[in-house]
Amino acid sequence: MTAPTPNSVAWFQIGSDQPEQLKSFYAGLFGWNYTSDPAFDGNYDLVSYPGNPRPQGGIARVHDSEANHAIFSVLVTDVAATIAAAEKLGAKVLVPLTTAKSGLVFAELRDTAGNHFGIFTPAQP
Repeated sequence: MTAPTPNSVAWFQIGSDQPEQLKSFYAGLFGWNYTSDPAFDGNYDLVSYPGNPRPQGGIARVHDSEANHAIFSVLVTDVAATIAAAEKLGAKVLVPLTTAKSGLVFAELRDTAGNHFGIFTPAQP
């Protein structure tokens, strides 16, 4: 499998107030596998597919059903610059530029139609 290219959808996140039930559902339906992401103190599980050990998405734990969601994330070369460009085009920032313990840099936005999406730059080795 090749690495994702910048400006392509390269990750998904599903948030649930019942993450174990959700994980069981997708494991049964698609055979997804999960590992806890230590960068998020047990509040995030990485999703990998059968035959591909590299994580492709995540399951986030949220506090109530109102926060349940499914979003896509786009790999970018500069999160701050992408936020600025998105705001000029009318996007709203939902989660400001954040750097995880692992070095992952991300933000979440709402586009001009009200859709929630993410942008990220992976941790540098």
